[in-house]
Amino acid sequence: MKKLLILGAGTAGTIMANKMRKELPDNEWNITIIDREKDHYYQPGFLFVPFGLYKMNEIVKPVSKFIPSGVVLINAVIEKIDAPANKVILSDNSSFDYDILIIATGVRMSPEETTGMNGKLWGKSIFDFYTPEGAEALAGFFKTWEGGKLVINIADNPIKCPVAPLEFAFYADEYFIKKGMRDKVEIIFVTPMSGAFTKPRAAKMLGAILEKKKINIVTDFFIGEVDNDNKKIIDFGGREVSFDCLVSIPLHTGDQAIMESGLGDEFGFVKADKFTLQSVVHKNVFVIGDAGNFPTSKAGSVAHFQADILHENLMSYIHGKPLTAKSDGHSNCFIESGFGKGILIDFNYDTEPLAGLFPVPVIGPMSLLKENRANHIGKLLFRWVYWNILLKARWLPISNKMSLAGKKVN
Repeated sequence: MKKLLILGAGTAGTIMANKMRKELPDNEWNITIIDREKDHYYQPGFLFVPFGLYKMNEIVKPVSKFIPSGVVLINAVIEKIDAPANKVILSDNSSFDYDILIIATGVRMSPEETTGMNGKLWGKSIFDFYTPEGAEALAGFFKTWEGGKLVINIADNPIKCPVAPLEFAFYADEYFIKKGMRDKVEIIFVTPMSGAFTKPRAAKMLGAILEKKKINIVTDFFIGEVDNDNKKIIDFGGREVSFDCLVSIPLHTGDQAIMESGLGDEFGFVKADKFTLQSVVHKNVFVIGDAGNFPTSKAGSVAHFQADILHENLMSYIHGKPLTAKSDGHSNCFIESGFGKGILIDFNYDTEPLAGLFPVPVIGPMSLLKENRANHIGKLLFRWVYWNILLKARWLPISNKMSLAGKKVN
């Protein structure tokens, strides 16, 4: 019996478990998936929790609910990957052998990597919203907060869902307007980027929305320290931004097991071919989603599109054929802009977001790089799609490759 081992039961790992169980005969292949968590969160929902739009119980379900019959689910902490020996070691010193390994361990928040970030104000006036604990803590804080300087700071890239910090700023604007206290809240968006986003066309549009909403932006700010006593963040060049409430997007790093295994870069992201998704170190190791050092967004849509490529390449590898399927880094993101409107962007490794219609040329029904209500509704509907279609690897009418059809290239 051959063994396929999947590390991580988040979006990417769950999709691959479903895809490969459908493909590989269960009398020939044993498939096991390992994850430390028993709960699976719809992570885009974290954005809505601080503003009272979702409750946490609306965006969490058991991991086991989405693992197909015939796949063994192990709840355990991964200690190390011994790739030369084709073995994964767990924290209790037990181990699992494999013939093929899929790494889908995602990312972890690492506030401890920034001096003072998780100091005495952490959870009191310094929060994140990328974790269930952080999102819920912010919800409680905002209910009684009387205003001041609200600073939203991205420590460094890459981060999960790169548009989420912007969405938070837009929703904060709406939230405090509806509470009748927007004049008491100064919103400051602090980023290491030179604009509102990494892609120029999208950055221009999103920057204009920040300006319209009177959200100040501080660019090229690489945080070096959080001064808890004086409530300010300080960059490596000495610039300072004071805060009354700091919403931090901490440094993201790979899983500690990657750090211990010699498979990753200095941040713990697995070094892999960005097209084939195969490890550059060991040929029977593949990576998908946030765990890889791919030059694309760390977002669920990327994992979804990569899953088609990985599925095809795994079958080629199993049958001794060349890996011909190529990922183009396709990503698309709904961006909540507040007051019942949203934006949709679609891009890949080589092409930045363009205006046009999506997913069907001429028909749409979604508009790209355009703020409207249809895109907001699309974002809300996606929660159902995520639970019922995407995780279960069911067909969606969206190509894993970015198409220029229906887009305005010039």
